[in-house]
Amino acid sequence: MPRFYLGVDGGQSSTTALIADDTGHVVGRGRGGPCNHVSGPEGKAKFAAAIAGCVAEACMQADIDSNSVVFVSVCLGFSGGAEDKDRYSRELIRSEKYKITHDAEIALAGATAGEPGIVVIAGTGSVAFGRNAAGKTGRAGGWGYIFGDEGGAFDLTRRALRASLQFEEGWGPPTSLYRLLLGATAATSANALLHDFYAGVPRAKVAGFSKLVTLAAAEGDDVAHDILNDAATELARLAGGVFKPLFSLGQDVHVAYIGGVFQSEILRNEFVRRVLETLRCRAHPACFGPAAGALLEALRLDGNRSQLRQIPDEK
Repeated sequence: MPRFYLGVDGGQSSTTALIADDTGHVVGRGRGGPCNHVSGPEGKAKFAAAIAGCVAEACMQADIDSNSVVFVSVCLGFSGGAEDKDRYSRELIRSEKYKITHDAEIALAGATAGEPGIVVIAGTGSVAFGRNAAGKTGRAGGWGYIFGDEGGAFDLTRRALRASLQFEEGWGPPTSLYRLLLGATAATSANALLHDFYAGVPRAKVAGFSKLVTLAAAEGDDVAHDILNDAATELARLAGGVFKPLFSLGQDVHVAYIGGVFQSEILRNEFVRRVLETLRCRAHPACFGPAAGALLEALRLDGNRSQLRQIPDEK
């Protein structure tokens, strides 16, 4: 009888499910909506629809009956933590073994192809997560946009607006960020833009303006260049915070990076340089995405050491 494994990446914007056979061959993929909230009847309904929908789609692609399949093992990684989603996940998916965890753990498994190491995630926010060969884990950052998320996209936009405000008020150096931010938002001044952001512009939309920092730096803007370098340094410090309790200096450790912020070549190169300088490790892009990481964790939960094959693009 065929044996199947399931990995699920449940995020704030979408949910992805991957199914593999016991050789590690990925046979099905499904996509669903966000599933990061389960509080209240509406939240629970959306969670169920996202999980059931993406698993059913993956089963259909794999030519599996989603109503009768019992997986060998499953791993689900959720944005916002797993505690409130554990029971509902077990109700929705039948499996012999379960691992229900947070999104950083499956991101690490995918980023390092299941090997010990560290992943630095820099999207809207930022966090670093690591695991050594003994299974000990560590985390740094992920404090949210008010108290942390250094080096994330929201933080880059915040720094850019701060620099623009300082220039507008006459106590900061000239910067093309001022022109670019006002042009992109149609705001009449940096002060007006500040009030617009305070009035409730969604964090993801604010974070979207972070690309302007890379654009300004490419134009030769020193302020923007400093912002990117400072952000890269902060992200490297997150990696260092995870490294120290888990690994020894000089140890060859995977340090992987993932997230939209690393699309900035200036920031990425500085991050790689800082990691090499401080940790003596070569940082590299993530090997696979978080859904593939969840699938690897499902295989390992059953003691299956197969490597994944035919992994579809998770984007």
